[in-house]
Amino acid sequence: MVSIEDYGNFETAWCPSCGNFGILKAIKQALVNLGRSPHEVLVASGIGQSSKTPHYLNCNGFNGLHGRSLPPATGAKIANHELTVIAVTGDGDCYGEGGNHFLHTVRRNPDITMIVHDNQIYGLTKGQASPTSEIGMKTKVQTHGVFNMPLNPLSMAISLDCSFVARGYAGKVSHLTSLIEKAISHKGLSLVDVLQPCVSFNKLNTFKWYSERVYEMDDTGYELDDRVKAFERSMEWGEKIPLGVFYVNEKPSFEDYLDVLKSGPLYKNPPATEKVNELMDGFI
Repeated sequence: MVSIEDYGNFETAWCPSCGNFGILKAIKQALVNLGRSPHEVLVASGIGQSSKTPHYLNCNGFNGLHGRSLPPATGAKIANHELTVIAVTGDGDCYGEGGNHFLHTVRRNPDITMIVHDNQIYGLTKGQASPTSEIGMKTKVQTHGVFNMPLNPLSMAISLDCSFVARGYAGKVSHLTSLIEKAISHKGLSLVDVLQPCVSFNKLNTFKWYSERVYEMDDTGYELDDRVKAFERSMEWGEKIPLGVFYVNEKPSFEDYLDVLKSGPLYKNPPATEKVNELMDGFI
C-alpha cells in the first residue's frame, strides 16, 4: 500500500504560502490515490521555482535546462513506457523558453503528464513578466506595465489538438488532485495548467483575486471531444475563470507508433551491437 509518507517530506526553498505547496501536495495525493509507488514514477523539470519540485519528491527525478523538461520526459517514456512520467514546469519555463518543445510535444502526443505552475510571473529570477502576465502589470523590468498580449495556453493546446487539456488552481487542492489523477490516467499528452499565486512577486493575481473568480465546471455543457466548444470555453477569462477538464481526444500515443516497444520496455532489449558496429564502420 502506497502512502504519502513514501514520497517524503523535505525542506523547501519556496516562500511561505507559495502556491507551489498546494501543487506538490496534489501531485503526491494523486500518485497515492492511483497506487503508484515512487520507483514507478519519474518527475522531470526544467529551471524555475516550479522546477524544484523533483527535489521535494522521493521518486525518480530529472532536473534539466531552462525550458527543456519535455524532451527528457519524452525520452524517458520511450526508454521505459511502463514509467509514470510527469513533466513539471512553469509558465516562463514552458510557454516562454520551452515554447517550441511545448508545440512539438503536443504534436507527438507522448503518454506523459505536463503540470504547469502558471503564476503569471518569473519567480526564480525575481519578478519579470512572463508569457501569461496580464496587460498593465508593472514589474521591475516592465516599469510602464506589460503591453504584450498574454498567451492563453489552454486555447493554444486545444487548437493543436492536445489530447487532454485541463486547468486547476493551487488553492483548491482536492479538485486539483482529481484533475492530476485524470491526467495521469489518460493515455497521451495531458496538460494541466495550474493557476498558482506567487506571493512574493505577483501582487495582482493573488489567492484573493483567484478565489473571487475561479469556479469548478461540474458540467461543461458540451462533449469533451468537441474542440470548437472547448476552445470557446478556454477563452473565458476575467470576472469568471473556469476550472476543470476542457478537452479530451482519445487517440494513439507516440509510443503506439514505435514497433520496437511492442516487445517490452526499450531498456530491457539487448543492445544491437552488430548494427551499431556496422553503422560505425561506414564512417571509416
